[in-house]
Amino acid sequence: MTTGAGNGIGRAITMHFHALGWRVIGLDKDAEALAELRDTLPRENALFLTADVGREGAVGEAFARIAEWLGEAALDCLVNNAGIADPYAGPLEDLDLADWQAWIDASLTAAFLVTRAALPFLERSPGASIANISSTRAVMSEPDTFAYAAAKGGLDALTHSLAVSLGPTIRANAIRPGWIETAPWQKKGSRSDPDHRPKDREQHPVGRIGRPEDIAEAVAYLHEAGFVSGQHLNIDGGMTARMIYEH
Repeated sequence: MTTGAGNGIGRAITMHFHALGWRVIGLDKDAEALAELRDTLPRENALFLTADVGREGAVGEAFARIAEWLGEAALDCLVNNAGIADPYAGPLEDLDLADWQAWIDASLTAAFLVTRAALPFLERSPGASIANISSTRAVMSEPDTFAYAAAKGGLDALTHSLAVSLGPTIRANAIRPGWIETAPWQKKGSRSDPDHRPKDREQHPVGRIGRPEDIAEAVAYLHEAGFVSGQHLNIDGGMTARMIYEH
């Protein structure tokens, strides 16, 4: 099950697991994006629900439908991916509390609400795992990304708390994407094929910018890695390991 499943990283994760033969569940606020996925995947193997996972009532309504769809089956893997993609809030003195709260709710509060609701279904599985999609901005910042960085830092902390509290039945890990180009994985009306500059690629020791598929593969790895829990995995092409000086 993936939140923020309609576009970008969430879309790639959903498609990746479906290609592996899984039954998949996707939640997103974007009904149009979910409709595209619904038309792509067989109904018997996929459930897509429009929901604002930062709102307690919406999560409750979604899980009532999920419980019906699952029946007695387990939820094996939960991916908390929802969040506001744009990290830039502008100057601190201009940041409204409501805007701050929107970033926090979309990512951190949503992960709490969804994980709490999913817990009874995860506990049915002999090898359940949770993957929280954090960000390299949890540990390093660009200017004016206060709320986004705080939300992702909180998600990192929630991850190790979940690992300690829910183990050994359920493992929890965080993935910190770096620069991931999501434009080709948007819904049709927002999709594009970006042209990156050589200096963009050169920031990464691997020589390229990340793709949503890279994150999907990491989620699949962590689900199978039975001795890995409470960890925070940077998937950034080595960018955060490289010292960059301005000349």
